[in-house]
Amino acid sequence: MRLLFIGDIVGKPGRQMVKYHLPKIRDKYQIDFVIANYENASHGYGLVPKNYKEIKNAGIDVMTGGNHSFDKKKEILEIFESDKAVLRPLNMYNENAGEGVFIDEDKKLVVISLMGQFGMPIFDNPFRIIQKEIKKYEGYNIFIDFHAESTAEKRAMFLMLKDKISALVGTHTHIGTDDLIVDRAGYLTDIGLTGCFDNVIGMSEVEPIERFITGFSKKFDVVDKCKKIFQAVVFDIENNICIDAFKIKAYDFNEEFISQRAYRL
Repeated sequence: MRLLFIGDIVGKPGRQMVKYHLPKIRDKYQIDFVIANYENASHGYGLVPKNYKEIKNAGIDVMTGGNHSFDKKKEILEIFESDKAVLRPLNMYNENAGEGVFIDEDKKLVVISLMGQFGMPIFDNPFRIIQKEIKKYEGYNIFIDFHAESTAEKRAMFLMLKDKISALVGTHTHIGTDDLIVDRAGYLTDIGLTGCFDNVIGMSEVEPIERFITGFSKKFDVVDKCKKIFQAVVFDIENNICIDAFKIKAYDFNEEFISQRAYRL
């Protein structure tokens, strides 16, 4: 099975890149299954039905969430109700709507959305939650989107789980890392964003600069005109084990390219 994961889709520029590049990439690389992180897809904060349909129709099979999953609460509740393939982090409290796990029985694939603790909203301990959860899926291909701030937290999670899962990718920082490896399971600390890359984490630089100068914060804003990037990672999985992986990038509406191949440990 060839699985593709797209980094945090940020606003309209991110959605444009997904719509333009994903159908071509899916065909060119013979992708079997596509997962993407949606939590910034609607102007940087959450997801609304119109934007959900827009990126879903581009060829995304499952969408994972993060700390912004409920920013558009009314709208995301509607989406959760209609599509169980749109997830929120598993370790959010059970009182919250939505699911943290999606299972494709035909492909024997389990997709889990998980959120870290450092610098994030307080929910259940992801390390303890995931240890219990994956015991349910012996014999399945397990992919985890670990939405976390700390690189050490992501790395520790992978080392704890690598003999029990097929792949783990970090999201949230919007800055891609170059540590793609295959060590029975595939791993990347952070895939980075899909959207604007010539400002600050996909947002206008005006508000972040003001915040750093004055100490006061305004809501970050996504601009329409910018230099755009599409970032994704591909995992080749056989018998629950990752055998190969590579990163794909595309700038603006130019042809995509393989930017990095995994180092095998």
